[in-house]
Amino acid sequence: MEELLGKTVTIDGHAYHIEKLLGHGKGGYSYLVEREGKLFVLKAIHHEPCSYYQFGNKIEAENRDYKTLLEAGIPIPRMLFIDAEKEWIIKEYIDGPTVFDLVKDGADTVGLILQAKTIAEQAKSHGINIDYYPTNFIVSEGKLIYVDYECNPYMEEWDFEHWGVKYWSRTKEFLSQLEKNS
Repeated sequence: MEELLGKTVTIDGHAYHIEKLLGHGKGGYSYLVEREGKLFVLKAIHHEPCSYYQFGNKIEAENRDYKTLLEAGIPIPRMLFIDAEKEWIIKEYIDGPTVFDLVKDGADTVGLILQAKTIAEQAKSHGINIDYYPTNFIVSEGKLIYVDYECNPYMEEWDFEHWGVKYWSRTKEFLSQLEKNS
């Protein structure tokens, strides 16, 4: 997917210039793109193997999960367009650091953890878990925004209290992950 960097692609009749890679997850690559002076995110679905997660139709899952998250009231960027054939999604760009970067830089995340617990309660009350890994959360104007659309049926072992919180401060789990990413 690196071959998209610096290129211009047409989506829904609009030209988007691909500025940089924002992140690479188990479902796709997210790029910062520019159109007419405004920034957006292009998520390009990939089909790379993932040993710990099983997918069905990824683009359908993104659309379904987006609707589920909206219904649950989880703060997420708006989906602006979905191209099912090319497996591309254009979403609103949320400016700000990831929780992962804040933890890496030694920031105090106590207030963010409290916000995450509130989001986790909302998710649980709607019977879902979201991916609480801290790269999936942007802090914008002091508020947490979940920038991934992945959600799954609720399971206690994968909720914030039992799994996610382990990566929201400089724990041994976080430091181990940081070492792997270096």
